[in-house]
Amino acid sequence: MAAKRSVVDAPVRGRRVLVRVDFNVPQTATGAVADDRRIVEALPTLRHLQAAGARTILLSHLGRPGGVRDMRYTLRPVVHALSRYLGLPVPLAGDAVGAQAIEAAARLKNGEFLMLENLRFHPGEEANDPGFAAQLAQLGELFVEDAFGTVHRAHASTVGVAKRLPAFAGLLVEREVRELSRLVERPERPYVVLLGGAKVADKLPLLRSLLDRADQLLIGGALAFPFLAARGAHLGATAVEPGLEDDVAAFFAEAERRGVPVQLPTDLLIEVPGSADAQAATVDAVPEGALARDIGPRTRDRFYAVLAESKTVFWNGPLGLAEDPRFAPGTREVLAGLATVPGYHVCAGGDSARVAQELGVEGAFQYVSTGGGAALEFVQGIELPGLAVIPDA
Repeated sequence: MAAKRSVVDAPVRGRRVLVRVDFNVPQTATGAVADDRRIVEALPTLRHLQAAGARTILLSHLGRPGGVRDMRYTLRPVVHALSRYLGLPVPLAGDAVGAQAIEAAARLKNGEFLMLENLRFHPGEEANDPGFAAQLAQLGELFVEDAFGTVHRAHASTVGVAKRLPAFAGLLVEREVRELSRLVERPERPYVVLLGGAKVADKLPLLRSLLDRADQLLIGGALAFPFLAARGAHLGATAVEPGLEDDVAAFFAEAERRGVPVQLPTDLLIEVPGSADAQAATVDAVPEGALARDIGPRTRDRFYAVLAESKTVFWNGPLGLAEDPRFAPGTREVLAGLATVPGYHVCAGGDSARVAQELGVEGAFQYVSTGGGAALEFVQGIELPGLAVIPDA
């Protein structure tokens, strides 16, 4: 993908700069920031703007308030964390638009920051309402897109504002485009894709598109269950996403036609009622009433053997119920093995990154994307509206 016009080249001194950031961070039960990675990832762009004398106005969403003012989703905890990192107080405007936002933006001086309250308190954000986008745009003179995790959404703050102001890519977005383009344009081969998680219906388009790009697919987690069921596996009481039989059959036929191997689990770690310990079973012998929870030891070894021969790896989604220590070995051991393999390895998505961090296997990756859905669509070659609206360099 062509490089985008960069914030480094933007004339920002003394000007109000709207910056779309992705501060949709996990929170504790008390509302504090539980994982500040997304804040940390935005700091290079923010520090550049500060040093360049911009008057920076930050826009973000948090959670799913549904277009109403629900203070459980206030950005106040985010502002506290951001202020610590920047070493100066970042005020929070009481709303994203209106008199409070206008007055707070007008008070900004060079090198200062302002955070607007949660964009999704307004239904116009997700609807890309032109009126709401215009209200946001009037607060600034330039726009910087640095929320890669939202660029696959045509929202007011990602597309509407960028159409009304001179738009530039932030340093994080530039890096995401540069690194993920390596998977789309010039992956060193063999290129292996390792996918887990769930929601087969959502990921089937990704799987189909990867048949044009990858040399081999490894599928684990609940994502594997409909594929295993289609091949006659006996999965006990394990829930299998329904209504996908025709799609799965078509996928297998296409993979065979293209000559792309699709590796599925041959054994599983299962949860048996009345037993506290994980047990292993082959995919055709899961007992009645038992639940498949993780890939088994033979599958781990087989997946690692494929990865050991790779030069490029893309991973998204745990290979089992990794939040339960009994069913974390599949993900942990496969990724720990990947850490010993030379090559270029990418982890996509906040949830996947969090799993890798919790399991202590972040070192398996040369790049960890901040985007979940955005990264998955990018590697499919889909044009992302929040990037398309930014002029090329």
